[in-house]
Amino acid sequence: MIEFNSSPNPTIGVEIEIQLIENSTLDLNNIAPKVLGDIDKSFSNRIKYELFESMIEINSDICFSVEEVEKDIKKTLHHLEEILIYYKANLNFSSLHPFARGKNQIISNNTRYKRIMKDLQIIGRRFITQGLHVHIGINDCEKVIKVNNALRIYLPLLLALSSSSPFFEGEDTGLYSYRTKIFESLPLAGMPDYLVNWNHFTQLTSNLTNAGIIKSVKDLWWEVRPHPGFGTVEIRACDIPVTLDKILALVSLIQALVITIQKKPDYPNTHIQILESNKWQAARYGLKGKFIDPITFKQLTMIQAIENLCSFVEPTIISLGLKKYIKVIEDILIKGTGATIQRKLYKSSGNFKDMIRSLKDQFYQ
Repeated sequence: MIEFNSSPNPTIGVEIEIQLIENSTLDLNNIAPKVLGDIDKSFSNRIKYELFESMIEINSDICFSVEEVEKDIKKTLHHLEEILIYYKANLNFSSLHPFARGKNQIISNNTRYKRIMKDLQIIGRRFITQGLHVHIGINDCEKVIKVNNALRIYLPLLLALSSSSPFFEGEDTGLYSYRTKIFESLPLAGMPDYLVNWNHFTQLTSNLTNAGIIKSVKDLWWEVRPHPGFGTVEIRACDIPVTLDKILALVSLIQALVITIQKKPDYPNTHIQILESNKWQAARYGLKGKFIDPITFKQLTMIQAIENLCSFVEPTIISLGLKKYIKVIEDILIKGTGATIQRKLYKSSGNFKDMIRSLKDQFYQ
């Protein structure tokens, strides 16, 4: 039986996977080992290796509010940016670099990553993606199952709001989140099945481990999953919004949603085809997609469904004092997501490098 290290408060933990790019070429830059060798010891748990040496991951501390998350992330990013000056490099925030080639990336010197890449082959070499992962603390193992089941319904809305990966290896994919489709090619990735209770989850995990399919819970690459060690539910479906205020808006919405769901009755099991259809609409069309309400089967626009979601969590938003962060959601609905912004920038210049420079200038807007 796996123990769930329950969190007494709805704490927040944020993980952001970030691209390392050269200042001159603006291509991905395999310098993570050098950068990590230069970080201050106080950041050793905040800045970590990722799958490729052209990527890096930052982790927030355990935070009790979005304000804490904001201060934490800014402090870590500023430390990273100071180090990168020495290497004539910078950070790029989106879920796919627009023209970098997977074959040019170096796998990080990590036993687990090398094992994964040996298994994945070409699928792994194309996996030059970055995502936003958000952990929210939950105080009971049965509650985390309830929340995990319910969140599956809302993942397409969170994806549509965060979509930022329209380009891949120099081409416009026609999708708003091509990262989602690359991620789906991984084994044990994607939308999880409905879980009956905590025992169902632990038995499934045990069976998969005993069968040699996974080494640990970390190998369940679901878009939402219970995290026993942290005592959280981990939302992994989002692209990386291209500005810090949009990242914080998503984190705020996710925290409010998790808290709100816990106060509601259990959600019925939703057929996986409805969930997958909604996710496809989000990945392909972003905010222009359609959303099928899994309870009423009524078709809504993605924007209508997101507006309904914001109304659903509004009491929690008010009680947590998150209105200043959630206001950014309104801006996204009007001006579009990172994918829309990237396409507009590229169309205006016809140049990916100019697009990347503009995105960097806007990140702390």
